[in-house]
Formats: sequence, C-alpha cells, structure tokens
Amino acid sequence: MTGPIKASLLAAAALALIPAASAAQDAGDSARVIDEGMNRSQVQLTAHDLLDRIGPRLTNSPNMRKAEGWAVDKMGEIGLANVHKEGFEFGPGWEANDFRVRMIAPRPITLTAVPIAWTPGTQGTLEAPVVVAPMDKVEHFAAYRGKLAGKIVLVSKPGTGDEPTDPPFERLDTTEIAKLDKFSLPNYDPDAIDRGIERRRFANDLDRFLKEEGAVAWAKMSYRDGKLVHGSGYTFQDLPSLPGIEIAAEDYRRLARLAATGPAPTLSVQLDSRFVTDSSTAYNIIGEIPGADPKAGYVMAGAHFDSWWTADGAVDNGAGTVVVLEAARILKQLGVRPKRTIRFALWSGEEQGLLGSLAYVRQHLVSRAGEDAIKPTELSRWSDLWPITPKPGYGQLKAYFNLDNGSGKIRGIHTEGDAGADSLLKKWLTPFDAMGAASLVASPTGGTDHVYMQRVGLPGYQFVQDPLDYFSRLHHTNIDTFDHLRPDDLRQAATVMAGVLLAAANDKDTLPTQALPTRPTTTEPFVWKYPDEK
Repeated sequence: MTGPIKASLLAAAALALIPAASAAQDAGDSARVIDEGMNRSQVQLTAHDLLDRIGPRLTNSPNMRKAEGWAVDKMGEIGLANVHKEGFEFGPGWEANDFRVRMIAPRPITLTAVPIAWTPGTQGTLEAPVVVAPMDKVEHFAAYRGKLAGKIVLVSKPGTGDEPTDPPFERLDTTEIAKLDKFSLPNYDPDAIDRGIERRRFANDLDRFLKEEGAVAWAKMSYRDGKLVHGSGYTFQDLPSLPGIEIAAEDYRRLARLAATGPAPTLSVQLDSRFVTDSSTAYNIIGEIPGADPKAGYVMAGAHFDSWWTADGAVDNGAGTVVVLEAARILKQLGVRPKRTIRFALWSGEEQGLLGSLAYVRQHLVSRAGEDAIKPTELSRWSDLWPITPKPGYGQLKAYFNLDNGSGKIRGIHTEGDAGADSLLKKWLTPFDAMGAASLVASPTGGTDHVYMQRVGLPGYQFVQDPLDYFSRLHHTNIDTFDHLRPDDLRQAATVMAGVLLAAANDKDTLPTQALPTRPTTTEPFVWKYPDEK
C-alpha cells in the first residue's frame, strides 16, 4: 500500500468515527445533566426563597422590585454572564397592604373578598348598601341610570352555583397526550383584535358610568366556586376612580339573594391599596452562558416572572421561574461551554398581555409597519401590522423554549404545527424518554411568552406539562402558594430543560427556518353583521 493511499484511508476512517464520537459525547452530556439535576437539585430552596420570602410579583409593584433584585443576584450567584435588566414602558404599579370586607346587615359576616388590582382604596372604612345591577356592555347602562347613587354595585350576574363535576387533579396518559397531537386550522378574523380591545375598555367605561351615577364602589363575583378569589384587573394604563372588589362566588350569591328578597344587605369595606407611580418602566431579567462560536447564534429558555397578587404566584409562574434558574444552575455546575450561547429570560408584564416578551421581540428581533403609532392601551394591535421587517438579530435566535403551565412534569413539546421541526426536537428529547418527556404534539398553545416569537416566524415552543390542578383551582387564585408545587416534577422539568438547551446549543443542525409571515386572507369572508357590531 502506497503512502498517499494509506493516508487517505486513515483520514476517511477518522471522519467515519466523528458521528459516533459526537453521539457518545451527547449521551455523556445528557447523563451528566440527569445526574446533576436529579441528585443535587436546588428547586425547593430556590422556590422557598422566592415564594415564601418575597411572594407575589405584580408588575411594577414594590414586591416586584424586590424580586427583580433577587433574580439579578441569583443569576450572578449561579455564574451566568451578561446578567442585566431590560426595561420597557409599562405604567404604574399597584399594591394592597390591608383589606377587609364584611356584611354588617342583616347579620355580621366576614366575606371572602379581595381588592381588584389597579383600583383605588377606600380611604378609610366605607359602609353602603348593595344593589344588584349586572352589566357587561355599555348598552346595559341605561337600565340603571338614577338607581346607583350611594350604593356598592354588584355588576356580575349571580347565577345559581357551579359545583365542579370533573376531577380537580390530572396527569396526562398516552391517550390524553395523543389527543393534543392534532393540527389546528389557522383562523384570521381582522376584527377580533378590535373586539378584544373593546372588552378591555369596558372596565374603564363601567368605572366612569358608576362614578357619574354616584356609586361608591363596585364588586364582581369570582369566576370559580370554592371560596377562590383572584383580584385580577387590567386598568393599569387608564387608572379608575372607584374601588373595585372581587367577592367569592358563595358570598356574592348570598348577597344577591338577600338583595332580591330585601332589604338589601349593607357592606363595610376597608381597602388600603395604592398606585405606585415612581417609575413606569418594567424589566425583563436576562443572563446567559456564552457560546464558543459567536457567529452560531443562541438558544433560549424563558418563563414569566410576574404574577397576580392575591397569593405568592407559585404555580403561575414561580414554577417556571425556578425551573429556568435551575436549568441554568445545572449547566453552569457542569462547566459546559456550548457552541451556541444559551440565554435565560424571566419576563415581566405577561399577565397584562405578554408585554415583556413582546418588548424583547420588538427590541431584538423584528419591527412591524406603523408600530410606533400604537397606543399603549392597544398593544394587541401589533400582531396585525404588516409587513414584518426582520432586525439583524432575527436569524440569531435558533430556538426558544417556554415553561408556563404550573409545576407539572414536562411530557414533551408543542410543535405548533411546525412539522419540519419534529426530527430535531425529537432527537433532543430522546434522552429523557424514560422520564416521560419524549412526546411531540402538533397542537398550538396560546397566552404565554412564546406566542409573539411564533407570530413572526421564529422557532418558539411551549413544553407540554401535566396539568395537575393548575387550571382547576390554582391559576390566578388566592391559594397559589408553595405547598401546591410538586418538587419532584420541578426537578424533572429543570433536568429536561437543561438537557434540551444543551443539545440545541451544540447540535451541528438548527431548526428549519419558517416563512416570514405575511398578512393572511380573512378565513370567513361571508360574515354578516349588524351596523353596530364589530
């Protein structure tokens, strides 16, 4: 055998061994991630520190400011690089320090009730009779003119009870996961955004009407039974004049029944709440593990950091926050130096319309025609501005993974109908098959922070999670506390997230580029409407 031929054969043999060596390295990385994540987990301690010590994180509230400082320190303690806060315009914060709502006639009862976020306090104790006046659109106002002065107005329709009939706690089996694997036909309705804005605007229309009529406060009924209350409100950019309270469904219906038979019950309401106006800037918290190749782009994981205020925001979304931080800790503890940068984000303003992740998309990824003219109260219009123009950072984001459905274990990934991504996503999940985390389902998910990335053609995905009792009783409620977390599930989720991020950061391949979206055609062109209907 001559020298050049022998050299060529040796080179070919070496090249043939590269995939095997790479596969062995990938398997070794996954094994180390699983060992660190499952045997030395910090999820419970991190969750305790955030949830028990700091608690609720309403956007721009004093508690959120404490949490922002905690998150920056935590990322620094983990050893992430380029840890920083990215600001965006939001509006005033709000906090409630003390509150008490009692029925004082016809008999004394302390009611389960909370102030509604971004409504003012009572400036002392307010005593007034109630009046039942259900209203959910402006056209209802005329029926109550001249009847509301000096009253606490109950604006929800009381109904007759809503005892649950389904089990409150659920884990996904293969049958349930299979039901999620279905393509959802896209639907474009150009008037849908206007209808949503009108619904949000109604809260301020109602406040102005009640103020003009001389009402002293208003109350709505909780949308869940079981003495669960939420306190969620959306008037942060157009502050109202009257105190608003949410009353547990059982207590609300009792008030309505008493008002129906007379005399109307009298309430004593004491709400010590205030608007926080020292700064209108909200902040996303970002840190990263730098990649070895600065031209290779980055992969990213995120969860929303903000919460509602009536409890500690444990499953929504302290759970996601803790998992993101634990995934970062696992990878830093292993000393990985990935090919691509791995970025970690904790978003603010999610509960008010995905505002933090939208700000990131607008700052780093794309612009849309006319976006600077959008009113702050109408940011949902951003999704329907055309054309979309990519920014220089658009192609740098290779994958984004979001966690925001409670503390249930990861079961796979929602591919959002992106069939071209299946092979790589499946490959990255395969090491965690034994943990039950290997499913890909085509169904989309909405209402969380990957949405705006998907809407501009970027590979943003939400993990599939066991629902547990997230939607049945914890989501946005006054019992969303540490004790409802599932530590073993969080440990598994952080391990899976870390492994998927590392695989995505090191893979020689990247997820296929999606088409840059253009304006869709109206799905239902033959829809007839009344002259005043949108």
